[in-house]
Amino acid sequence: MSTSNSEPRPIVAYVASLELMKASSLLPSNKNRSTLVHTLARSLGLFAPDFSLTRTIALVPPQSAGFAELNSYHTKEYLDFVLDPKNMTTDSEDASKTEFGLEDDCPMFEGLPDYVRLVGGASLTAVKMLRNPRCDVAICWDGGRHHAQKSHASGFCYVADCTLALMALRRFTEPSPSGETSRKMRTMYLDLDLHFSDGVSHAFHKTSNTSNSPHLLTFSIHHAAPGFFPASPLANLPTPDDDPFSLSLPLKQGASNRTFARVWNCVERVHAAFDPDFIVLQCGVDGLAGDPCAIFNWSLGPEEGSLGWCINRVINEWRGKKLLLGGGGYDSPNAARAWAYVTSIALGNPLSIDTQIPDHPYFPLYAPSFILEVPAGNMQDQNSEDYLHTIDKAFDDVVATIARRMTE
Repeated sequence: MSTSNSEPRPIVAYVASLELMKASSLLPSNKNRSTLVHTLARSLGLFAPDFSLTRTIALVPPQSAGFAELNSYHTKEYLDFVLDPKNMTTDSEDASKTEFGLEDDCPMFEGLPDYVRLVGGASLTAVKMLRNPRCDVAICWDGGRHHAQKSHASGFCYVADCTLALMALRRFTEPSPSGETSRKMRTMYLDLDLHFSDGVSHAFHKTSNTSNSPHLLTFSIHHAAPGFFPASPLANLPTPDDDPFSLSLPLKQGASNRTFARVWNCVERVHAAFDPDFIVLQCGVDGLAGDPCAIFNWSLGPEEGSLGWCINRVINEWRGKKLLLGGGGYDSPNAARAWAYVTSIALGNPLSIDTQIPDHPYFPLYAPSFILEVPAGNMQDQNSEDYLHTIDKAFDDVVATIARRMTE
């Protein structure tokens, strides 16, 4: 894409602030990750006005979400508890902590009320930026908390920012050429995290299936196995009796670039049948090689099937506006590498995967390679050709059903 000197470049809205970075860096599961993410992006020059000739970055501070905005999905009881600083002490009533999921993998911590407001508000701020005619892509790396439920925290996720963003996008309409009626715009949520997007999928399961004009589709690519978090019947391959607008594509251990390249055709076919106006892309990076989860063997890029290759196709080959969110990723330097690389893709000037990490305060954490790439390891890919064929057959039926429903 090119623009003449007289035309303003399209905007990539990058939602960030010192306040958001500090609050996100307190998250017990990802201590200081937010600081690494944003400082690496800055040190690589991504925030410079001249980084790209085709798109320009706009640094957008998040608006803190108000109670009413959070309450549009979360229950009043949950918000009353989690937003009250007095409840963040270890002396809080154990029964309430259990009821609201604020223990085990979601412990309370000082700063949690601000974290919930800021992360929820950050993803909503990104959605608001997409109303700007010049803004094609909005990025919120501190968002993507896809396990949070309506009335309780879960899986390191305290606020359902993905769900709040999707609810906000569902309210977007497009005036008809005649001006008499408006068309409700379609949104596709695509989740690349290692873990199933249970919070999002549960929130919208069957809501489009009962509509005469479906306008929201959720699609999660993830690992699923007995005992692997989160357990949900929605995490399995779709059957002809399932909701075709709430989709899952489970992969076995060791999923590599080869496997992602092979199954990406299913993603493209679903996208073509649904033809969304907006794409919300949850870019969890806990499937990258080297993550402590040690389940997938995905590399960063740019080879066919890599994380960067998949995201590039969404950003640069699919029509419509895109919202990019963060998610899992427990090797913080690798998460920073990945999201810096994806940001450069969104800006239309992909960094070389061999780019040297610049000298900056967190430089030593990028040892031993000190380059951008996150290479694949030696893990065996257990996604056999027979299993991949089973996936293809399941999505044959899904795509046919979606195509039929979209023309009814």
